[in-house]
Amino acid sequence: MKAPNPMLEKLQAILPDIRANAAKAEELRQVPQENIEMLHGIGLNRAFLPKAYGGLEISLPEFTDCIAALAGACCSTAWAYSLLCTHNHQMAMFSKQAQDEFWGENPDAVASSSIAPFGKYEEAEGGIIFTGDMKWSSGVDHADWIIVGLNRMVNDEKVYSFAVIPKSDFTIIDDWFSAGMQGSGTKTARIEGVFVPEHRIQAAKDMMEGRHVGRSLYPESKIYHTPYRPYFACGFAAMSLGVAERMVEVYKEVTQNRVRAYTGAKVGGSIPPILRIAESYQQVCAARAYLEKTWEEHKEYGERHEYPDRYTLAHWRTNQAYAIKMCVEAVNRLWAVMGASNWYVDREGQRLWRESNMTAAHAYTDYDVCAQIIGRELLGLEPDPSLL
Repeated sequence: MKAPNPMLEKLQAILPDIRANAAKAEELRQVPQENIEMLHGIGLNRAFLPKAYGGLEISLPEFTDCIAALAGACCSTAWAYSLLCTHNHQMAMFSKQAQDEFWGENPDAVASSSIAPFGKYEEAEGGIIFTGDMKWSSGVDHADWIIVGLNRMVNDEKVYSFAVIPKSDFTIIDDWFSAGMQGSGTKTARIEGVFVPEHRIQAAKDMMEGRHVGRSLYPESKIYHTPYRPYFACGFAAMSLGVAERMVEVYKEVTQNRVRAYTGAKVGGSIPPILRIAESYQQVCAARAYLEKTWEEHKEYGERHEYPDRYTLAHWRTNQAYAIKMCVEAVNRLWAVMGASNWYVDREGQRLWRESNMTAAHAYTDYDVCAQIIGRELLGLEPDPSLL
């Protein structure tokens, strides 16, 4: 039996209101402010905030259970908010000076991100001058900071790194017009000639392998002695799972009451719908079990302050992508036979279908990439640097 999850219990009380705002989120093309306030109100944004700043430091399985439930109500909200939360885990690996700047005056401060190295920089005394139109920054309208990726030359070597920039130093380009996850507000942040001090820059590899400057700050923590990337990306699979679980419920509701327009035949008792919901239900259950096992491993490694080897990292990464593949297949199987009336834009089924397929579109969840990563690892081949 799973242990009680107090944060999930708090979240469930506000999910009906968040579900009621799903259409509004798509209309606004960003998460409604009232959703942010409700989620902040239960303290979900403090899930990975250090206790030193008033945070909770909850476990990864507790957090992903919350994100899956949130995605079943509004995946756009879950997508943006999950990232705003998980960036706190990343920030806890930066210097004490950077963390004080980030949370010192406002422990509820959160960051969006744009981590593909789109930008350019120039070295400057004490830091860098950064410029770039940083795309794909989900939740940026509600962020106090942004974490951007760059390839920095260090001793003639290209080092993939992150820089942290305050909201006062970027503008938001309103360019998020998408077919799915419209409400995530995944816009572009324009940064022009901004100075970033050295204490707000960190090499990604150091954050993956335990050499980050913040490691000594929280010796008793169970969540910060871990690679940053599994925490950063955990929400993608959790959201796909939550959407798929909700789709099973919606399909059941629609099919039980559905009557064919031309013949008057009741759909719910016929064999094809029974077979479809059975297979999708089993597939989604399998995805949850697979993900929960993986997330539990993340938790156990963090509690031991043990960093995973290359195989384990590849295993974790590709497990999540494969679970998303299963969830999308389960959703598409049901969506294909839900009937023409469900194509109306106010129907929940078509929104879930769009959101589900969007969860598989992220670079981290692309199974064609992930299959190559784990396949090479299983066959004893060296990693292909062209694969993210």
